[in-house]
Amino acid sequence: MKTELRAADIRPESFGWEVEGRVATITLNRPERKNPLSFDSYIELRDTFRDLVHATDVRAVVVTGAGGNFCSGGDVHEIIGPLVQMKRDGRMDELLAFTRLTGDLVKAMRGCPQPVVAAIDGACVGAGAIIAMASDMRLGTERSKVAFLFTRVGLSGADMGACAILPRIIGQGRASELLYTGRSMDGHEAERWGFYNRISSPESVLREAQELAASLATGPTFAHAMTKRSLHQEWAMGVEEAIEAEAQAQAICMQTEDFARAYHAFVAKQRPVFEGN
Repeated sequence: MKTELRAADIRPESFGWEVEGRVATITLNRPERKNPLSFDSYIELRDTFRDLVHATDVRAVVVTGAGGNFCSGGDVHEIIGPLVQMKRDGRMDELLAFTRLTGDLVKAMRGCPQPVVAAIDGACVGAGAIIAMASDMRLGTERSKVAFLFTRVGLSGADMGACAILPRIIGQGRASELLYTGRSMDGHEAERWGFYNRISSPESVLREAQELAASLATGPTFAHAMTKRSLHQEWAMGVEEAIEAEAQAQAICMQTEDFARAYHAFVAKQRPVFEGN
């Protein structure tokens, strides 16, 4: 069982991986085809987010795409074609194994303790829109296009947790519209509907996402992890149950050294330096 990893131990081959300070940047980098996903990249993305649970020197993560686009979804030739062949061959077990793999990526993103910030430009469609959705925060550009295209290819809009997560971000009615129609949102609509936290220019969106991630990385990382877990777990709780869960979470955080550091810094009229313990 893995107990601790360093960022340097994570060496994916199907996408870019860079670490500056305590911020890791994942770059989907097949720009000639708008950064589609392959079977290998699904697996490596899932495994990377699982590994981040143990990577104590990474405190925040940025996900972006190369060449002016975020991600065009599953590769038509490397994924969609083989899936159609599986259907023709009656290999339902392999189809289900693939759809579970894609869902495992979202579970891994939601399960890693680090805040995940998506920097989105250009095409952000299909599974790319899901990766953006599964991130904790999203910065986009005016020219970006976000679309959950699944019904356009004869599939359910219920893909990789979209029917559970998207309504909690933008509301049930708006999510229903996007998932039924498969239409795209431009950057202004995505911000107005709450999918984007804010709009940036194409030239600055990655830098601003990394700056946001860096600011989070200097904060109380144990408390951030607790906040992320609570945001995720409380979807299925009633209000009274959630209040009790948050009381327990807060009592746990009060036992950390970062809580004491914040108090002593306040008394000394200094800015606290959090160390994540």
